[in-house]
Amino acid sequence: MPRKTPRGARRVATRSRASGPTLAERYGLSRPELRAWAMYDWANSAFMTTIIAAVFPVYFSQVAAAGLEANDATLRFSVATTIALTIVAVIAPVLGALADHAAIKKRLLFAFQSIGVLAAASMFLIQRGDWLLALVLFVLGNIGVSGAFTFYDSLLPHVARPDELDRVSTAGYALGYLGGGLLLALNLAWITKPAWFGLPDAGVATRLSFVSVAVWWTVFSIPLFRRVPEPTALLRPDAARGLALVRVAFTQLAETLRQLKRFKQAMLLLIAFLIYNDGIATIIRMASIYGTQVGIASHHLILALLLVQIVGIPFAFLFGRIASWIGAKRAVFLSLAVYTAISILGYYLQTAWQFYLLAFLVGTVQGGSQALSRSLFASMIPRQRSSEFFAFFAVFEKFAGVIGPAIFAYTIGQTGSSRAAILSIIGFFAVGAVVLTFVDVPEGQRVARAAERDL
Repeated sequence: MPRKTPRGARRVATRSRASGPTLAERYGLSRPELRAWAMYDWANSAFMTTIIAAVFPVYFSQVAAAGLEANDATLRFSVATTIALTIVAVIAPVLGALADHAAIKKRLLFAFQSIGVLAAASMFLIQRGDWLLALVLFVLGNIGVSGAFTFYDSLLPHVARPDELDRVSTAGYALGYLGGGLLLALNLAWITKPAWFGLPDAGVATRLSFVSVAVWWTVFSIPLFRRVPEPTALLRPDAARGLALVRVAFTQLAETLRQLKRFKQAMLLLIAFLIYNDGIATIIRMASIYGTQVGIASHHLILALLLVQIVGIPFAFLFGRIASWIGAKRAVFLSLAVYTAISILGYYLQTAWQFYLLAFLVGTVQGGSQALSRSLFASMIPRQRSSEFFAFFAVFEKFAGVIGPAIFAYTIGQTGSSRAAILSIIGFFAVGAVVLTFVDVPEGQRVARAAERDL
């Protein structure tokens, strides 16, 4: 017999329906698996803020690369970034196909996370002049965090319903800003006031901040591994094992490449994303080292990047709401217009307060632009092959990361100026926006749902 609902519970349920969605439902955090999925962004954003964006670039420029010319240090840093992202771009598609067929998304996520965690912890060993060790660990850390993101993103269409994708994706970015920002604030306190924490100097405090990333990432990833279920495999558990499974993955990858023309709108979005995300990724990765070169003090750089985290929390949630009002595609256009203004203002950067202004503007659009790109793509792919398709998403994202820093480095080499390099980023936003205008989102979603029925 069906259970009877208590009379009081019926009244509560009726009131809930009558009053509309709850706050948690409005912002994509209504169920345990959604909160656990979003919490992983809280966990690994510590690497993105402390190591990629804020503390490590400054430490590399001032300590690890001591003795190198400023432009030479920037060039080597850019080359290391290019190498790391190229490696991930090459291996991601095959691992994505493997994950879909063997139901090992979470295992591969954990494997890449472990690489990133160990690299971050090992950065404690970097001393003055150890630029080669610093870059090797930076490459390994980038491989870890970028590879983990591929499989983390691929879980999105499995935990969120189609009508929740934009809200859940932006909620992940918002929690990422909060988590990464909290740890960055703690790291900043250690570095600026080491005596308060019983630390001998700022150098030790900086190296301990890298260890804190490893601990933070590990601890706060636990909810995802416990609460988010592993999606069903395309193959039966006994259908293929070992090398046979790898052959199946390669075969399926080749078949998907032949069928990509069926998912024309998703691929067109990827091309647009490749172009405009190139500009976004370059700003994220090169902001601190650019600020150092134009004379902004290191404590201002870190405080400004902390401001990005603080501003990003409400604005990431806001972009989820904006997407529900005007559509995700139009919301991305809005973010690209703001990024264009950021690049122009960056060219004229002279003082610390101007850097803070740029940081505020970046915080308003950074999370929203990337989260909505992710959710738009998730809505236009078959869920049963999410790892494989998000591996392609990762390839386009990583090659964006390859092209941007490479052009940044080339421009510096040709002009001798980082200012010209920052201005060159505008072209990525303009061209990406033009390509995005041709993406037919409803058609892409229709094709994806039809493909799901065929699998």
